[in-house]
Amino acid sequence: MLPLPGRIFRVRVAPVAALAVALVSSLSRCSLLEPENRVVSALSPYFGTKTRYEDANPGLLPDPEVPRRDPELLEETCTPVQLVALIRHGTRYPTAKQIRKLRQLHGLLQARAPDKGTRAAGGRDLGAALADWPLWYADWMDGQLVEKGRQDMRQLALRLASLFPALFSRENYGRLQLVTSSKHRCVDSGAAFLQGLWQHYHPGLPPPDVADMECGPPRINDKLMRFFDHCEKFLTQVERNATALYHVEAFKTGPEMQNILKKVAAILQVPVNNLNADLIQVAFFTCSFDLAIKGVKSPWCDVFDIDDAKVLEYLNDLKQYWKRGYGYTINSRSSCTLFQNIFQHLDKAIEQKQSSQPVSSPVILQFGHAETLLPLLSLMGYFKDKEPLTAYNYKEQMHRKFRSGHIVPYASNLIFVLYHCKNAKTPKEEFRVQMLLNEKVLPLAHSQETVSLYEDLKNHYKDILQSCQTTEDCELPKVNTSDEL
Repeated sequence: MLPLPGRIFRVRVAPVAALAVALVSSLSRCSLLEPENRVVSALSPYFGTKTRYEDANPGLLPDPEVPRRDPELLEETCTPVQLVALIRHGTRYPTAKQIRKLRQLHGLLQARAPDKGTRAAGGRDLGAALADWPLWYADWMDGQLVEKGRQDMRQLALRLASLFPALFSRENYGRLQLVTSSKHRCVDSGAAFLQGLWQHYHPGLPPPDVADMECGPPRINDKLMRFFDHCEKFLTQVERNATALYHVEAFKTGPEMQNILKKVAAILQVPVNNLNADLIQVAFFTCSFDLAIKGVKSPWCDVFDIDDAKVLEYLNDLKQYWKRGYGYTINSRSSCTLFQNIFQHLDKAIEQKQSSQPVSSPVILQFGHAETLLPLLSLMGYFKDKEPLTAYNYKEQMHRKFRSGHIVPYASNLIFVLYHCKNAKTPKEEFRVQMLLNEKVLPLAHSQETVSLYEDLKNHYKDILQSCQTTEDCELPKVNTSDEL
């Protein structure tokens, strides 16, 4: 694994308007990048899309005073001229659907009749502990960004501004271009990112409202950031198709999950018939939510061991694989408009640079979802295993490439950096491009090189760029050909 790029440092954080004045002094002494008492769990690497960014990217947490930079990043004769970043929202609350399932599980625990014999044997009554554990989640939370998620974004802004100071210069601030999904967690993530940049430019000064900032608030564009909601073929053949997630449902009733079901029923002292895979999964995710949102290792984490966590991670990955990844061609094809859009920005920057004009948008920030990033990475050929993930090859896929928690944790980011390079041997000027995933240089899928001439990269993806016709790709076939999936 490549070292983490970026200069990571302590910053003094001014309070936003909503914070009480009394917090100012304590906040100014705190490091944004390294909470003093960071709670960890052995289960943390297995939470899939519910993984904390710092658990997927542990290199963020050495001494923040020591700058770190990926040695693969270009410098010297190359100057960055544009950065295009796709950023998943930060840490969020569970959805209302997940909260309702948790409430159902909590009700089962409160209604159970504990086996006194088990307790007499000296075993811990974990079911009783969980029945008494505060159920603090409410329906209104429904996937909204939490304070930790805002912190994720502010920290990311500070690191990127430190890593690419010329692009994130104060002079370029008014030329930032922000696009976001309409979901509150994405809009709020964009606003928090801007607050982090404000802190970079004006340490110690409280940031103004986003609407009053020079670059203005993020612009909503769901056709770009939630392309999957606008692709009828995907919606019909995958999203609303009861059989599309066959392997997910089959794994839920398979031996690996059934073993966990029986084990958890015994631990919690509830009838196994009252449990199902969905309730087991929500219990597992509740451990992750308590950890990510409150920094608390709750009793829910004690229900599972690492072997359980690996099985539950695979269940989550199966869903992402068949619904957002390589399972069906339309999953990735639906993202080609976004892919085209990225290259249109890079093309424009090159054209302006060649015409000796200032690049109109040196930094483009697009805030979306795990469901935005995974199809795009699949379209580009990343994290593809030799064999598909199925309900029946869990053991064979123990070392799979497609692990959603490593790829798209909270605050995950895919960054394209365009460089203008001067060749020392000839007067020839070149444009090169690098990609970073979660702030680490991402080798090119087709060559494993860490940098490419821009024209070579475009040429490699020319079939996608030229054939991308979202209207046609997303149009339902006139005859029902479900086997085309």
